[in-house]
Amino acid sequence: MNVVFVSAEADPFAKTGGLGEVVGSLPSFLHKQGVDVRVIMPKYSTISECYKTEFRHLAHFAVQVAWRQQYCGLEEVVYQGVHYYFLDNEYYFSRPQVYGEYDDAERFAFFSRAALESLIHIPGFKPDIIHCHDWHTALIPLMLKEFYSREPLYYPLKTVFTIHNLKYQGLFSREVLSDIVGLGQEHFTEDALEFHGAVNFMKAALLHADWITTVSPTYAEEIKNPYYGEKLDGLLRKRGESLTGILNGIDYGVYNPHKDPYLVMPFDNLLLAKQENKKHLQAIMGLPVRDDIAVLGMVSRLADQKGLDLLAHVIEEILSQEVQLVILGTGENRYEEMLRYFASNYPEKLAISLKFSDELAHKIYAGADLFLMPSRFEPCGIAQMIAMRYGTIPVVRETGGLKDTVFSYDEMSGVGNGFSFANYNAHEFLFTVQRALKLYHTDKQVWANLRQKAMEMDFSWERSANAYIEIYESLL
Repeated sequence: MNVVFVSAEADPFAKTGGLGEVVGSLPSFLHKQGVDVRVIMPKYSTISECYKTEFRHLAHFAVQVAWRQQYCGLEEVVYQGVHYYFLDNEYYFSRPQVYGEYDDAERFAFFSRAALESLIHIPGFKPDIIHCHDWHTALIPLMLKEFYSREPLYYPLKTVFTIHNLKYQGLFSREVLSDIVGLGQEHFTEDALEFHGAVNFMKAALLHADWITTVSPTYAEEIKNPYYGEKLDGLLRKRGESLTGILNGIDYGVYNPHKDPYLVMPFDNLLLAKQENKKHLQAIMGLPVRDDIAVLGMVSRLADQKGLDLLAHVIEEILSQEVQLVILGTGENRYEEMLRYFASNYPEKLAISLKFSDELAHKIYAGADLFLMPSRFEPCGIAQMIAMRYGTIPVVRETGGLKDTVFSYDEMSGVGNGFSFANYNAHEFLFTVQRALKLYHTDKQVWANLRQKAMEMDFSWERSANAYIEIYESLL
């Protein structure tokens, strides 16, 4: 079985969030299961030189962008047993950031068409399935039918499309359809790519992919409803027979508390390691080093989706408890300013780092006692899985992948691996934090048992990789 992943990002070459994490991890686990999986992504100028020096030039060819011909180079590197192919065009990809450019429609339309063209130039490899990820590659199932249906290499190909976050769909002006994608106006209808007066790239894959997946079973059901469906719920209900939710995993090699190079003490002695990593986190964040206080951690984009509006409503009530709060992340200016304000008012209780740091993220996962994820919606979420791997108990809202991975502690039965609340309500969030803190402070043995259950959860990629293989086999 030969599978090609096409993605705008893949760790360690380019990562802005969960998409890069997944496409950086899943292929190697499919490879271990015997799937010949290759990955195609853009050659960004931001890719580290230590990787670029290993790239091998395979070919160059012209790519049709509507009426224009654009250059594309194809380069290859083998990383962790998986072949990665990089599509080279400096005009499109020599930019300071992966997304958010004025011509993203053209950049990713080019990328989608170039990914299809590149298949001819990969020596000794004939794919069975193209697995596309998020809106940046969503034109591929449609392009395959419109431009390549008579080509012997292409017409047997099956397509799988994964929605990592339905909120980001690739919406552009009507002119993009003919001027950039190269499709006629017959595709600008409600039954095709038209979407409230715009062109919707993701809609192309939802209509034309042979199978659709998303990143947790609960999210697959949620997006069929108007509240979570981002105005595509009707189409997703129509494709419901071909829509599957598969929970993401985490790479246990990267997130290994026994061998993590970022920790001051590995988790060979759990109790001692938690204490030492907690003290280290407090010290580097400029907080008083105290073992008798609960440290709450957050590693998050600072946005409404992540529940920052809930936090804003109750942050003073949380900080009035016997806690310290450590927050790592960047995002909306209003939330960054809010956190700066409270950090200056509560210097012994709140420490913030308004950037992204992989090293500090690992230190928070290992050093915190509780991990906060009060998300409005969460397709999967991996931070709660990582936190549990490091014995840090999650407090989450019951949505998407959070609902599939965190089971609220029940005092009567002792069942559960964290704490959760159902309604998107600031005081429900606050009460749940208070409930967790009460248990933390009053019953060390029950807390130790809860932590052990969290650490014993299996969030490795093997289970999820097998679920993808089942879908591939069903299509073939």
